[in-house]
Amino acid sequence: MPAEVFAARGVSKRYGGVSALAGAELVLRAGEVHALLGENGAGKSSLVKIIAGVTGHDEGELTLSGEPIRIDNPRAARRHGIAVVSQELNLFPDLDVLTNLFVHDPPTRGGFVDRRAMARAAAPHLEALGVDIPLDRRLGTLSLAEQQLVEITRALIPEPRVLILDEPTSALNVATTGRLLDVVRRIRDVGVAVLYVSHFLQEVASVADRVTVLRDGRNALTDEPAARLTVSDMVHAMLGVEEVPQAEGRAGPARADRRTALRVRDLTVGDEIAGVSFDVGVGEIVGLAGFEGDGPPVVLDTLWGRRRRARGDVRLPSGSTRLPRSTAAAIGQGMALIPSDRKRLGLMLDQTVWENITAAQALTNGQGPAVLRTQRLRDTAQRWVEELHINGYVDTRVSALSGGNQQKVVLAKWLQLEPSLFLLDDPTRGVDVGARAELHAIVRRLAGRGCAVLICSTDMLELAELCDRVLLMRGGRVVREAEEAEMSEAGLVAALNTLPASA
Repeated sequence: MPAEVFAARGVSKRYGGVSALAGAELVLRAGEVHALLGENGAGKSSLVKIIAGVTGHDEGELTLSGEPIRIDNPRAARRHGIAVVSQELNLFPDLDVLTNLFVHDPPTRGGFVDRRAMARAAAPHLEALGVDIPLDRRLGTLSLAEQQLVEITRALIPEPRVLILDEPTSALNVATTGRLLDVVRRIRDVGVAVLYVSHFLQEVASVADRVTVLRDGRNALTDEPAARLTVSDMVHAMLGVEEVPQAEGRAGPARADRRTALRVRDLTVGDEIAGVSFDVGVGEIVGLAGFEGDGPPVVLDTLWGRRRRARGDVRLPSGSTRLPRSTAAAIGQGMALIPSDRKRLGLMLDQTVWENITAAQALTNGQGPAVLRTQRLRDTAQRWVEELHINGYVDTRVSALSGGNQQKVVLAKWLQLEPSLFLLDDPTRGVDVGARAELHAIVRRLAGRGCAVLICSTDMLELAELCDRVLLMRGGRVVREAEEAEMSEAGLVAALNTLPASA
């Protein structure tokens, strides 16, 4: 067995009253690719941040070649030979490739940066990775795949013992993904311990030597040889069940005679989504499922009018074939948006419940809340507080409410306008189980009254519970519709992981 390079044992981390990691274990060995898997919220990001020195841990031990170490900051991680390539590339588009390769501690001569020494140091790593890019080229002119290779090269120049790749292929197509996986194998073959964090289980099966799975901050699988695992085994470990039964209360298949509320054909936005087509019927709940970078939130943002460079044919509930260019225009076309980031995009945290609930109404009237009669607005808000069981008073500041009650305030803001199309982006993120059930019941009631609902969510169980149909996206395209037998949490996760990569 290859020598152990790095280990995290018994690692725990709490954020306030929430446990992100509880005794997590991870062992990395020289010349191996070790995949770290888990659903969103399982603890992967917390463990990676601890290893990279971005955050500390509360309990447990980190060791390098068997000796305990402290990693208090990213510089300490680099000093211990740990390099990280994050999903969000940390590059400078206005600088040239060579400068980007030596952001940290560039070689100097006579007090000046020595570009010749930089080029000499970079050359063997660029050659090993098959990177043929002029070093004086401005980084912003490179393709995403080329930028990814530049970031990996930069991580390898100090010759790290451990390389962490966090979702390295989330925004790449099939050709560049294959090239990157070849690069990962070359890095492994020169003796580096590679930690590979990914949602794409087929990639993991093709490149990983060992697999660790986290679930709820704990190990569900530890240091398991990848050759012994199938994609189904990984899904089972991530979710803790062989198959999640179809949730009660799901509306069932859409009726064949359902009238169309929203029609989308060949919707394209830059290189984010391409040729997306689907319909949503009156009273139907349709889900968009995909991993990070696959495009579901971009579809919602485009329909709402946040993305201006969109092409394709769309017919909105109002009958309009033009996408809105402002919030007021979207409201006027019978639409409502529940954003995933309610605190930043859905609420005025320093304002009261009644001011938040009536904000959209004031916008449609073309007058600010100060101009409208305050008592009428307060009465309107009070009705929604009672109907949605919002645990607060109309004069309560929204910042004082729980996450679930804040989300109800966002819903109330739109419900009074009686929109015909609701766009829901991760509508129950960060709410407790009780609030989640209440919010789901509200969405079902909306559909029962004839509203069309288009929802994207990182929670596959949510999509399985709520949706009449779920469209599976990969690489900015709708690949297919989930089959009835796949309408469960495990079924959707497995379906997404067996989709073909985008071309």
